[in-house]
Amino acid sequence: MYIRLGYVAIALGLPNVTSSSHLTFTRYQKLISEEEKINQLKKVTLSNLNDLYTILKYNIEHQVHFYRITSRLVPLATHPEVKDWRYRTFFKEDFKRIGELVKSHGMRVDTHPDQFNVLNSTREEVVEATIRDLMYHHALFEDMDYPLGKMVLHIGSTQGGKEKAMERFIENFNKAPKEIRDKLILENDDKSFTAKDVLSICKEIKAPMVLDIHHHLCNNEGEEPDLEAIFSTWEGTNLPPKIHLSSPKEGPKDRRHADYINPMDFIQFAEKVKEFNIDIDVMLESKKKDLSLFALVKDIKALKPEWQWADQTTLEI
Repeated sequence: MYIRLGYVAIALGLPNVTSSSHLTFTRYQKLISEEEKINQLKKVTLSNLNDLYTILKYNIEHQVHFYRITSRLVPLATHPEVKDWRYRTFFKEDFKRIGELVKSHGMRVDTHPDQFNVLNSTREEVVEATIRDLMYHHALFEDMDYPLGKMVLHIGSTQGGKEKAMERFIENFNKAPKEIRDKLILENDDKSFTAKDVLSICKEIKAPMVLDIHHHLCNNEGEEPDLEAIFSTWEGTNLPPKIHLSSPKEGPKDRRHADYINPMDFIQFAEKVKEFNIDIDVMLESKKKDLSLFALVKDIKALKPEWQWADQTTLEI
C-alpha cells in the first residue's frame, strides 16, 4: 500500500509566489469605471493562476502528488454585486493549462471551501450563498477538465440541536445541484460533529468521508473512528481515501494546528492502517505547509529506517 503526503495552498519554499492574492469588494467599489474594475479583477486572477501553475511545477519537482488549491484563486467570483465578471471565459486556456499539468503528472488536487459555507444553515440566504460558492468550486474542476476533483465541507451549524442540524444537512444536500452532490466530501470537526456523526451522514447520502485525526482527538464520545467504514465510503470514486493530519499546538486537546507534524502522530496512524492494505492520501494541515511535509519525511526516515519510500513523499508499506 502507498501513503501519499500532501499540503495546503501555500508553498513556503516559493517565498515570492502566492496563488491567493485578493481584491476586496471595498477596494473594487472604489475603482471608478467598470472597465477599470474588470481589468483589476483580471490582473489579480491572472497572477493567481500563473502562481498556481508555478506551485504545481514545484510540487512535481519535489514529487508531491497531493495538493489543496486555495479557495481564493478568483477574487469576487461569487459576489452578487460584481456584474459581468466572466472569468471562466477570460481564463479558459489558463484553467485548461493547469488541468493538463495536473493530469499529465497523475496529481490529485482538491479544495476546501471557506468556513462561511454552511449548507445546513437555518437562513435561506446563507444556504443560497453556499450553493453559489460550491458551484464556483465545481466550475474550477470543470474548467480544468479534472473530473476527480472533490471539495471538502464541514456539516456546519448546530442550530436547533445537533440531530435537527444533521437532518437539515441531509435535506439540503439532497436538494443541491447534482454537480455539488457529486463533488462534496464531508469532514468531522473539532467542536460539534464527531467522526461518528459525519460517518452516519455519509452513509445516508452516499458521500465520501474525510477523517480529520486532530479534530477527532478534540471532539469524540470516547470511541475510536471506524476506519473500515470510513474507507468504504470511498468505494467507486476512483480515489484513495483521504485523511487530514495535523498536530495540536499545545497539549492533546488544543484545536490550534502546530507549525510542524509530530512524527509519532503519523507513525501511529500508519501502523493502524497497514492492516487495510489500501492506498491512502494524507493532507497535512500544519502551519509550515510544504516545509512541514519535507520535515516529516526526514523525521520518519530517522525513526523508521526500515520503511520504504516509493519516491520523495510517498511511503510504501
